[in-house]
Amino acid sequence: QVQLVESGGGLVQAGGSLRLSCAASGRTFSSYAMGWFRQAPGKEREFVVAVDWSGSYTNYADTVKGRFTVSRDNAKNTMYLQMNSLKPEDTAVYYCAAGRSYVSVYVRSWNYWGQGTQVTVSS
Repeated sequence: QVQLVESGGGLVQAGGSLRLSCAASGRTFSSYAMGWFRQAPGKEREFVVAVDWSGSYTNYADTVKGRFTVSRDNAKNTMYLQMNSLKPEDTAVYYCAAGRSYVSVYVRSWNYWGQGTQVTVSS
C-alpha cells in the first residue's frame, strides 16, 4: 500500500515556473514507478510524465517535453515535477501516481493516486 500526497500547486503567470512534490508513505516507494497526470475541467485525466523506480528512465508526454522535468529522491520517498515556461493550457489538477511501469500512459495501469494539487496559469 502506498499513500501519496501532492503539494506545490498554485497560481502563476504564463512563462513562469512551479515545482510540484509528491510525498509517499510506506517502505516500498523505491520499488514503484511514479508518474504525474493532470485533469483540466471537462476533460479526461491525461498522462504528463513518468519515471522508473531508480530515476534513470523517464517518459514524457509531447506536450511537456523540454519544459517539465521529473525527478525522484528515494531516500526521501518523494517525487518532484519542475514545470517551466508554463502555458495557460497547463492549467489543471495535477495528480501523482504509483505503478509498476513507467512506460504506461493509461490511467487504468496505475495503482495508487494522490488527491491532486491545482495548478492555474494565467495569460
